[in-house]
Amino acid sequence: MDEPLQRLLEAEARAQAVIDAARRERDAIVETALAAARDAEARFEAGRAALRAPFIDEAQARAEQAIGELTRKYGERQRMLRELAARHEREAAGAALALLLDPAA
Repeated sequence: MDEPLQRLLEAEARAQAVIDAARRERDAIVETALAAARDAEARFEAGRAALRAPFIDEAQARAEQAIGELTRKYGERQRMLRELAARHEREAAGAALALLLDPAA
């Protein structure tokens, strides 16, 4: 009876060795897969920046163009307001002078 028990114990030891080898192989496959996933994620992140760069450059150019148009528009508006203020100042000075020269009018 010792011989069947001995064979059973040896079979159990071989089975445990197969299980341990399978676990090590599984762990190695999982580590390899995780490393590949990390590499793919890093490549994706680097690619995202490269993909966004032209859009960011275009948005920057549009913003600069809009700023230039607004600067020109508000500069023109400021010039018109200064001219209007100068004209009103001349009219007010003329009216004040007329009032001083002819208080009855």
